Amino acid sequence: MDVIIKELSKDSKEIANVQEFLFKMIKLELGYDYVPEWHQDIMKLEKYYINPERNNFFVAYTKNGEIIATIGIRAYDKDFPEFRHLYFGDTTSSIWRLFVDKQYRRCGLASQMFSVVENFAKASNYDNIYLHTHKTLNGAIKFWTKMGFVITWDVNNELETVHMDKKIRGLNIVDNKADYKFAVEL
Repeated sequence: MDVIIKELSKDSKEIANVQEFLFKMIKLELGYDYVPEWHQDIMKLEKYYINPERNNFFVAYTKNGEIIATIGIRAYDKDFPEFRHLYFGDTTSSIWRLFVDKQYRRCGLASQMFSVVENFAKASNYDNIYLHTHKTLNGAIKFWTKMGFVITWDVNNELETVHMDKKIRGLNIVDNKADYKFAVEL
């Protein structure tokens, strides 16, 4: 099957279709409808994903134009006290709204969607990627660990929230022999 993954445009009809898909998926996967404090990014896709230079939102379409998957990436903008020493908006990106229609699962589409945002994060000079998910989502933890994420905090709250991250830039080790004045050559 041919699938096209593209950046979400500012077209109001496309935005409305993406919002409809997202709320349908939230209802199916999480069992609830619109919650203002949790879904402001969906209601303001341009503000959160399209307009900021280092943010983006990707949509997968069938050749007939049906939305079958989404994923968003933006600069880390949460203020969890537990992470104030770890994540910063200039170095950390965050994954949002990865959803794949049930008919298109188990064919590598979610992995491909993540690959697109990981490449975007690297090109945007982020050092790592943060996300949170829920143990109640079938296969979520397994999927994200397969993508290279590690659990940083298992909250054990009523939503069964799990925070995870992945380093996408390694150490930059510079070989400068002048700095080795105390080294011994064996």
